[in-house]
Parts: sequence; structure tokens; C-alpha cells
Amino acid sequence: MKISEFKDILSGKAVSGAHLLDHEVKVAFASDLMSDVLTITEDNVLLITGLANIQAIRTAEMSNIHCVVLVRNKNASCEMIRLAEESDIVIIETPYSLFRTSGLLFNAGLSPIY
Repeated sequence: MKISEFKDILSGKAVSGAHLLDHEVKVAFASDLMSDVLTITEDNVLLITGLANIQAIRTAEMSNIHCVVLVRNKNASCEMIRLAEESDIVIIETPYSLFRTSGLLFNAGLSPIY
């Protein structure tokens, strides 16, 4: 599924990486625990999180994750956006909860890692 497709499903707004919206994502992982995210070894992963701080972007960078969805109307800081742009990471902000976001993406055909 293309990032642009699930951005629309989530009524989301891309605040970084607009040039990467045609990138394909195959699986999703939802977590606020970045230590759990660091265990991911899959490629083409979407991270869904409510953790709106620089650590989420640094963790995504270390885990080779190129798209982060911030849930619950969380907003990325200027520092997060700057680091995401430098690292070719898309940040999408959505008003939906982590649960609703996960359900919508699952129903649209995106597979979970586990």
C-alpha cells in the first residue's frame, strides 16, 4: 500500500517527506515503546505511535522505518520534522486514536508484523 493511500484513509496530513508519498509499505507496527520498535527487522514498515518526540524519529531512523504516523492529534515539532526530512522519513499526523488507526489500516489490507 502506498503511503499516500493510507494518509487519505486516516484523514492525515503529511508534515515531512511529501516527495516519498509513493513509497510502498507492506506491514505496520503500533507502539509507544521505542525499545519494542528497535526489535523490528522487517523492511517497508509503517510505525504508528502516540510518542511525538525526537526519539520516535531517531528510533525510526535506526530501524530503517520510512514512515511514522502520529495519532491522537499529536503534532510533530520543528526538530522532529527537520530530522525526518534529513533522514527521508515521512511523518503523518492523524486525529484518530492508535486503536482506530490500526483498525482502519488493517481493514484496508495492511498486514501487522506479528
